[in-house]
Amino acid sequence: MNSIQKLFQQKNKNLLSIYFTCGYPELNDTTSVISTLEKSGVDFIEVGLPYSDPLADGPTIQDSSQKALQNGINLDIVFEQLMSIKSSNKTPLVLMGYLNQMLKYGEDKFCQKVIDCGIDTVIIPDLPMVEFENHYQQLFDKYGITNVFLITPHTSEDRIRKIDSYTKAFIYVVASASITGAKGEISNQQIAYFERIKGMNLQSKLIVGFGISDKQTFNTACSYANGAIIGSAFIKNLGKKGIDKIDDFIKPILS
Repeated sequence: MNSIQKLFQQKNKNLLSIYFTCGYPELNDTTSVISTLEKSGVDFIEVGLPYSDPLADGPTIQDSSQKALQNGINLDIVFEQLMSIKSSNKTPLVLMGYLNQMLKYGEDKFCQKVIDCGIDTVIIPDLPMVEFENHYQQLFDKYGITNVFLITPHTSEDRIRKIDSYTKAFIYVVASASITGAKGEISNQQIAYFERIKGMNLQSKLIVGFGISDKQTFNTACSYANGAIIGSAFIKNLGKKGIDKIDDFIKPILS
């Protein structure tokens, strides 16, 4: 049983996850952000690996990645930072990155580092299903790593059910067919999509992301799923107000 499965045994509804970019705002802020988020009461943390050519990220997260790279962040430093907080952090971490990062670093080396850091769940948005089935499923099983698949409003029912059969942590329900970023209120069209997915009675837990930015959108998403991820809105707040104000961002959402 992985860390996210254990979390769902303890709490099944209204889970709040926060996405942040390693090495942002400053190179050595990664561990402080994690420890402050843990103290603020978030349920799990999505650790973003800065990347120069992201496919799913909007302007806010792209900007944070660019600044982190300019700060000098790289995978070796990320893993060192995560290792340094492993013994003190009790909040489950999910690593989010892109396939080319793993390929360039070395697949086995990457997987071993992930496990060494106490992480057992990854999100790789651009990992093709056929590549997962032919290679990465066996690789991840070898290291005890769980992969999280994403679905969008355009994902076919057959693919959703296939993803459901492979899922060991949760299905990432992308709230709209777009890049990350706050988009205001959740639309009736999005609610219809959430209702359709909920009505499929999947065996997997569902976590909504993309466009979740505040208490209202978080609560709406949680009406149709087990929880939600807030990314861009948190990154904006972190960039403007700093680590000391993280709790001020989190508290109103959980209140």
